[in-house]
Amino acid sequence: MSGRAGGLGAPRMAPHQGPCFSLRRGIWPAGLLLAASLSKALHAQDAPGYTHDDFGGIGLLQMPNARMADDGELSFTATRVYPFTHYNVMLQPLPWMEATFRYTDVSNELYGPVSLSGHQKLKDKSIDLKVRLWNETRYWPAVSIGGRDIAGTGLFSGEYVVATKRLGPLDLSLGLGWGNVGGRGNLPNPFGWLYSGFDHRAGNTNQQGGEFNVFNYFRGPTALFGGVEYQTPLHWLRFKLEVDGNNYQHEAHNNNLQQRTPLNVAALFRVNRNVDFTLGYERGTTVMATLSLHANLAEHKPPEKTLDPAPEPLRELTSTTAATPAALAAVPPQKPLEQVDWRELSHALDVNAGIAVRSIGRRGSDLVIHGEQQRYFYSAEAMGRTARILDNRLDGNFDWFTLSSESYGLPMVEYTLHRPRFVELLDHQIDSTAFKRSIEQDAPIAQPEQTLYTATPKKFDAGMAVAYKQSLGGPNAFVLYQVTVDGSASYHFTPNLWWDGLVSVNLFNNYDKFTYTAPSLLPRVRTNIREYLTSSDITMPNFQLTGTRKLADDLFGMAYGGMLESMYAGVGGEVLYRPFGERWAVGMDVNWVRQRGFRQDFSLLGYHIVTGQATVYMDTGFHDVTVALSAGRYLAGDVGMTLDISREFANGAKIGAYATLTNKSGQATGEGSFDKGIYFSIPFDLLLPRSSRSTATFMWEPLLRDGGARLDRRYTLYNMTSDRDGDLFDNNVDKVVE
Repeated sequence: MSGRAGGLGAPRMAPHQGPCFSLRRGIWPAGLLLAASLSKALHAQDAPGYTHDDFGGIGLLQMPNARMADDGELSFTATRVYPFTHYNVMLQPLPWMEATFRYTDVSNELYGPVSLSGHQKLKDKSIDLKVRLWNETRYWPAVSIGGRDIAGTGLFSGEYVVATKRLGPLDLSLGLGWGNVGGRGNLPNPFGWLYSGFDHRAGNTNQQGGEFNVFNYFRGPTALFGGVEYQTPLHWLRFKLEVDGNNYQHEAHNNNLQQRTPLNVAALFRVNRNVDFTLGYERGTTVMATLSLHANLAEHKPPEKTLDPAPEPLRELTSTTAATPAALAAVPPQKPLEQVDWRELSHALDVNAGIAVRSIGRRGSDLVIHGEQQRYFYSAEAMGRTARILDNRLDGNFDWFTLSSESYGLPMVEYTLHRPRFVELLDHQIDSTAFKRSIEQDAPIAQPEQTLYTATPKKFDAGMAVAYKQSLGGPNAFVLYQVTVDGSASYHFTPNLWWDGLVSVNLFNNYDKFTYTAPSLLPRVRTNIREYLTSSDITMPNFQLTGTRKLADDLFGMAYGGMLESMYAGVGGEVLYRPFGERWAVGMDVNWVRQRGFRQDFSLLGYHIVTGQATVYMDTGFHDVTVALSAGRYLAGDVGMTLDISREFANGAKIGAYATLTNKSGQATGEGSFDKGIYFSIPFDLLLPRSSRSTATFMWEPLLRDGGARLDRRYTLYNMTSDRDGDLFDNNVDKVVE
């Protein structure tokens, strides 16, 4: 399992044909993942000054306001107000941008024919976006502009401009709404004086969904809306009162609802920093209830690592260390070079610092450890533990310690630490800022070096985990799920050549309900996923041989062959040019693949194709946003481009989105129009009491279709070389003392 990159620019495959949520490289469903992130550290923070509306964004009740959540906020909100139940996930990827995606259950209409969907109620999916134009000042309110259901079927589409100003315990909002937000339509469109076309709003013509309804934005009659949110002297209680801009006479599927009054009112109960419950009365006719769970990815701190070995105490700091005499007695004494037990030192680095040592060398007064960091997500923590181990065992002939970090046999980066400054840091003589200036990060280059020790590499490894897959909102059932036991194994012939495989055994699922096969005008490269999931209880999703090589300075290569993913076998290769210290990289992969048999064994079907993409990666330097733009040929033979935009926070958590447009998008692709998805990833290190380099990525893909489908490769060079990005080390340099 790779730890850092979380899938930027990597191919993605949903497990089902319908709207999909999936966990990649993780074992927890989304609810458990979010629940695990609600730690004691977050509970200790002050409650946020904003709350969620019925549609999951920051707002009042039915109406939005201009507020934004804290940077990096993630929330899940469920709202029931007849006949709609909204299930919303909101992300705050930037301080001034809010994105929400939702499923809406329409309880008074069936999804489809009983023979297909049984008595499942109709489901609709939509995406919202809100952008803050300027922040609140002493004299001026915050102002935001946004849209609901901006892409898709447009059942709840509406746009707005809203201003919000805080006056003591009161938060006042006033806005102008179009579409569903301004359904009362009691004002002429202010844009009508520019162009008469703004006075009329056409009905939704996007029958396939997935496309942006740009010709409806800010069109038609408008309505004023507004309200107030009052923070009572009780920190856990707030009241909301709003004037609704909607008249509910144009709701989805002819749900023309009675509205006795445009006033909506509610009380919000803040259970703790992460949980809100709202109870209210809307339209003068209907009770509403909302449950909101929210946490902050950017501010989330790892739990106490009770299952990690304690860092070795420095023997020379016995007067200031909190270590017990027994712990100090277990530390080997400092010895001259010729007396050092290199095998014991290598074992200590493996057990305590997570370093799989390949060799140890000397460059003058610099001791160099060559190996791969396999446990600690933050390289600074591994460096600090390594320095403790080396300082305890080596006499004063070494003033510098270097950790030459490798990844899958590829040299990545060298961290060089000044030994006396490290001791001063642990002795509280200097702070981490001053210490940071004494750490060097350099590209590994060939240098004269005396080899002191060569380790015997570990060749075989195996493991087992419970895995969960689910699909939401499909025609057969709202939730299709599967729980499996996955066994993995790998064998390294050399550091740069290895075999690995994965066997998955079904424990239980509800695939007996899974009968639907989506229509397609393209080769069925993904839409026959039902057959792959239901043909066998024992599958082999992966079985491949992989080799890596450094081709030149900053140029890396990889070749692979075998059962590359659950649906395709073949051979392929990738090259990546990633200059050290730069914020950009460029790569290309080419693959010849053939479709696998439905039982996911060694059998093959007839369909085969050459596929691959060239990709440019750019760290923009703007709020840690990285853009990956790929162009090439996809599995169905279509040609196009994929844009992936993500933001990685200082702690390694990530939020991102991608979209693919090809020459077969639109009518040929079918429902959904083009491939797209939203994802967030959380390092397991932020969730578990034991350090881990693995990352759980939660992916939402509205529909799985054949257009824009990419090979779901197990490894990518950009992910493998993520340690060449020094930001994670710099942002967490304090961890050298942990």
